[in-house]
Amino acid sequence: MVTHVLFESASGYAIFQAMLFENIAAQHKAVQDSIKDLSKFTKMVSLVSFSPFKSAAEALENINDVSEGLLNEHLQSLLELNLSKSSKKSPVLLAVSEPALANSINATLKIKCEVSEQGLELIRGIRLHAPKLLKGLESNDLTKAQLGLGHSYSRAKLKFNVNRYDNMIIQAIALLDQLDKDVNLFSMRIREWYGYHFPELVRLVPDNYTYTRVAHFVGDKDTLNEEKLEELAVILEDDTTLAQNILDAARGSMGSSLSEIDMLNISAFAVRVVSISDYRKSLIAYLSEKMNLVAPSLTALLGERIGARLISHAGSLTNLSKYPASTVQILGAEKALFRALKTKGNTPKYGLLYHSSFIGRAGPKHKGRISRFLANKCSIASRIDCYSDNPTPKFGEALRAQVEERLAFFETGAAPSKNADAIRKVLDQLALDDDDDEGADSDAEMADGDAEPILTLLEPSPKKEKKKKRKSDAMDVDGDDSEGEGEKAAKKPKLSKEEKKALKKAEKKAAKAKAAVDGEEIPKKKKEKKEKREKEKKKSTE
Repeated sequence: MVTHVLFESASGYAIFQAMLFENIAAQHKAVQDSIKDLSKFTKMVSLVSFSPFKSAAEALENINDVSEGLLNEHLQSLLELNLSKSSKKSPVLLAVSEPALANSINATLKIKCEVSEQGLELIRGIRLHAPKLLKGLESNDLTKAQLGLGHSYSRAKLKFNVNRYDNMIIQAIALLDQLDKDVNLFSMRIREWYGYHFPELVRLVPDNYTYTRVAHFVGDKDTLNEEKLEELAVILEDDTTLAQNILDAARGSMGSSLSEIDMLNISAFAVRVVSISDYRKSLIAYLSEKMNLVAPSLTALLGERIGARLISHAGSLTNLSKYPASTVQILGAEKALFRALKTKGNTPKYGLLYHSSFIGRAGPKHKGRISRFLANKCSIASRIDCYSDNPTPKFGEALRAQVEERLAFFETGAAPSKNADAIRKVLDQLALDDDDDEGADSDAEMADGDAEPILTLLEPSPKKEKKKKRKSDAMDVDGDDSEGEGEKAAKKPKLSKEEKKALKKAEKKAAKAKAAVDGEEIPKKKKEKKEKREKEKKKSTE
């Protein structure tokens, strides 16, 4: 039965002694109502000790330790001071609300802790009547402390969030995908809108961004003349021939004329589309910078956009690094996977990795194999980026070279390099770069073995050779052990049934000849068995 209760609050820690509580009738309505009544609940528990926090920083430190299941020094000193070691006469069973904290207390102080319904009901009652049970506190003090601690705890969690850089990448790639859709939609709209006035321009300028700039510059086609050719050629990347073709098409255009208000609206919309396209370019540069900072190896292997889509789909770089290669391979094709599992069809070979250039370069027969190999390298690259202190793109470049070698292996049959050799080369190169940067002092430390490698590689242990049991180890050996040392025993060829019968007959003949030479009688087993059977029959008949 619970003897003491630990109560964690925003103001401090409190230890209560449990006196009267009916464990069997705990779920009864009358017992539940008695917990809500302060006069009845004070008979169930009594305050042993209350230790308030000295400052808000100490309260934040303690709540972080409680959430992580660690025993803080402040709580440890309070428990050691008030709870003596349990014995048969005075057992101590402490009720705690957090199972991880209970395990820490039990492991450190050897105090038995319990997370049970009885203890949780008592903690609920203490939390309900805490302002009146804790001495020295007013009714509003506990509420203010809870509000302040809640704000500081949330602020600290957001500040020390390991995925804070990933969140910027996730938002950037989501906005970039949305801008791609918007730019394509708006470009189609301005082509259709301005096509009423100048339909020939669509065939001459197929690019959406260039078309929008030309439409904004030309405006009314009747105002286009030779004086504007130089500026028009600058918009068309110094293509004077195309500018002259546009001028000729404008003079002989079949489009209808537009009013000034219509042309103003088209021009304003063209300006908006151009500004969105320019912002999209700056967003791509921002995303590239973030990806090279957060996940350089994954960026070097796949590129900024595909790597960012993988991180966004997984939720964070940490989640992506925890995924196995088989999950990374089909990441983004969940609907096709579940549909295939439901209909018992073929499962998808790739998801977001399909947009990689490696999948497009592989032949139709090798697309599944190269996607599996690429997913393996993506898993390695994401783990290097997530768990290394100083991420570098050199690992991604080495993994990309391995994928190139695998593509060449599919085409020419050239043997690709091993993964351990590729990573070892990068580690050696990084070690040389560190030696050049650190100077003579760092060289001495590396010689002494004080410096730690960036990544540790476990060399594969040699495979144990299985010992094959042989019925006759030395069938053809004459008996000289010195002659057979260092030579491998030849494998016995498999014999057919007829050959085995012939060998048995030859062995019997050899045994008979040997017995005849020695003068020994050859035992006849069959005759002896017949004689025994006849004797047994006679006995049975008598």
